[in-house]
Amino acid sequence: MTDYKEIIKSFTKEDFEKDKVNLHIHTICSDGQAVPMDIVTQAQEKGFKKIAISDHNTLDAYKNPDIINSGIVIPAVEFDVWCGYVFMHLLAYGVDVGNAELQSFCAKSKAETELDIVRILSKRNIKKLIEAIHNAGGIAVLAHPACCWAVSMDKFLQKLISFGLDGIEVYYPYKRHRGIIKFHTTKTIEKLADKYGLIKTGGTDLHGLNL
Repeated sequence: MTDYKEIIKSFTKEDFEKDKVNLHIHTICSDGQAVPMDIVTQAQEKGFKKIAISDHNTLDAYKNPDIINSGIVIPAVEFDVWCGYVFMHLLAYGVDVGNAELQSFCAKSKAETELDIVRILSKRNIKKLIEAIHNAGGIAVLAHPACCWAVSMDKFLQKLISFGLDGIEVYYPYKRHRGIIKFHTTKTIEKLADKYGLIKTGGTDLHGLNL
């Protein structure tokens, strides 16, 4: 069985910044533009070590067995969830895509994978969600943390860690609207990742056609 946690821990800052690893990609299975297999083909042609298709609240990309069998893809999903007063995105990596408990947290309609107004109404329980991710063999990672409107990111992370958080998305471009609604600096995020020994991940949050 593939140890995705150790694989992800082995990635370096350079891997993320030099287009060797991209663990945050959306496809037509949620609100992206690309067909999942097209992304896989591009990644292979461009010499990526690993990528992760992490569609919003759905694992539908993995209905195609060729995606996982490609050997280049880490199975993933990005969940919308509230933690207290903070709306956040939680990435799940290395999960068993057929796990029934994890599937129960996935979208029941296409709108839940696409529309912000629908997704922000999420009623997922953060503690139970992280538990389900772990039970599915995966790790739980806080996505684009600088955009979380927590008053204290340090205290917010302490709370998430108490629920079982494994990692944090340190290497993220913060383009477009996410560059405007930042509440914390990337330096602060990286320092906190080091402080709490969190796994560092990264990705471009691709929604377009090309890697």
